[in-house]
Amino acid sequence: MADSARTTTPFDLDAYLDRIGWEGERRPDADTLRGVHLAHLRAIPFENLDALGGTAPSLDLADLMTKLVHGRRRGAYCYEHNTLFAAALEALGVRVTRLAARVVVGAERFEERPRTHMALLAELPGDPQPYLADVGFGAIGSLLEPVPLLADTEFHDAGRRHRLVHAPHPGPLEMWVLEAHEAQEGGGWVAQYAFTLEPFEQPDYEVINWHIATNPRSPFSRRPYVQCLTPDAHLSLDGDRFTATRADGTATERKPADEAEARRMLAEDFGIDVPEGLTLLR
Repeated sequence: MADSARTTTPFDLDAYLDRIGWEGERRPDADTLRGVHLAHLRAIPFENLDALGGTAPSLDLADLMTKLVHGRRRGAYCYEHNTLFAAALEALGVRVTRLAARVVVGAERFEERPRTHMALLAELPGDPQPYLADVGFGAIGSLLEPVPLLADTEFHDAGRRHRLVHAPHPGPLEMWVLEAHEAQEGGGWVAQYAFTLEPFEQPDYEVINWHIATNPRSPFSRRPYVQCLTPDAHLSLDGDRFTATRADGTATERKPADEAEARRMLAEDFGIDVPEGLTLLR
């Protein structure tokens, strides 16, 4: 999107907090940061339907408010989620640095993965410890609450277990890696994404967003990828595979029988209205 096309419409904090159901304090402190983070994840699902339809979703804040706050029947993927969440944090008085990460799940060498994920570093007034915040990582290993930027320390965030470690890196900046602990018995630590603390700006995400949404080799342009949190489970639809994963790591899977069932599944289980003309099962 060209610079001249971006809006300067103020962020509507009241509407956003109403959308995610947050009725707690509005202070720039750790309790509010954790609470709003978790409320956002529970209220707004992860989905890639714009990219699946051949369109790069807008990262313009006014468009995100229309789609995710006022619309209420759509979700988003990482750049949309974290752009909106960053605006909310800044409206609450939190200092936010936008980061770009390499998704490294299953990677043998981190450097082989490009920086395609947006994450956030949140700094609170009077608190010397910054936090890694991220409401847009569409995976079972995602953060549910922000975690302090501390290496080799295990954190329990709303029932999940995470830690940050350092990884060897040839550049001048430290490489941080977010790891998630698999919930099932005998599970271990699994690297999720790697990042440095170099700040990224909105034009950087415009380019990455366009690439991820429109590149025919991108998984987001080829199959539906939808996730949400319920009180009992983490739900996902990856292509034609629906999975419900409970807190103990046990999971059940099934496949929608046809396009109509897939659309009903998104409407009933994920709270998402599929755009007209979009085919989910390919």
